Amino acid sequence: MEIYQLRTFIAVAQQGHLTQAAELLHLSQPAVTAQIKALEEEFGLPLFERFPGGVQLTEAGKLLQPDAEHILALARGMQNRAKALAGEPKGKVKIGTIGVPARLRLGSWLAHLREKYPLISAQTTHGISVSVLNDVRKKVLDGGFYLGRNPYQNVTTLQLTEIGFCVALPPSMAADLANADWKTLGKAPWLGLSQFTSLAEITQELWRSQNIAPKIVGEFDEEATLVELVKAGMGVAILAERTAKRFAADGSIALWRGGEIAVRVPLQFIYSADREQDPLIAMLKGSLKTEWDLP
Repeated sequence: MEIYQLRTFIAVAQQGHLTQAAELLHLSQPAVTAQIKALEEEFGLPLFERFPGGVQLTEAGKLLQPDAEHILALARGMQNRAKALAGEPKGKVKIGTIGVPARLRLGSWLAHLREKYPLISAQTTHGISVSVLNDVRKKVLDGGFYLGRNPYQNVTTLQLTEIGFCVALPPSMAADLANADWKTLGKAPWLGLSQFTSLAEITQELWRSQNIAPKIVGEFDEEATLVELVKAGMGVAILAERTAKRFAADGSIALWRGGEIAVRVPLQFIYSADREQDPLIAMLKGSLKTEWDLP
């Protein structure tokens, strides 16, 4: 059974005449007759009764007509859907992610992207801001998230929000440092940051702005590690506000000045500047603006 045979079956049923159905379908009458005969042979029963003025459906034909119409409607729907998909963006996009996925609204953004562009497949690569920035510059990634200020002219940024950072204190140091001034904070041991993390630059800018040069305890590259080391009493560190306040709530760390924001840093989506007119980038930016409620 073929779709074109069902189309002929419905045309003959509606016209009640082989010649008229043939004209409607732009076929010869013998072709229409052959298609109806082929269906009758496949089904093992007659679909039409012939008489001098034309044809009419048999009882079996009447019962099968709604099924044939339903199948044709499904086929038309499939064709329309395929035509719509032909104009959809398609392919794989490679996105660099950093830090905590919830902070990036990653789940809801990718779900929205998938819903709006069903032929797009997303691939994420988790790293730190500097590695994401370098991979975007090299076009290994189509785009990515970056925390801090972009130093390159060949990389374009879309600012999503600002992340506030608090000074996190080990509980053992809270009594001395909870309400200290910056000069006193500068005398405390601080957890050092790997030079490849954006937090390193953020921390150093903060120190410069407050004219302090703390003693560094090690070098670390992940916020979760900083949290554990602050808990363990190794030193002071800056943590994203939500992270800092979550751990302060259970008393495992303390916060300087009750969680006062020490510095605010832009969270951005970055992409290569020469892809500004790329439809794929426009699609990513548009969905991000929707997700972050940006103008």
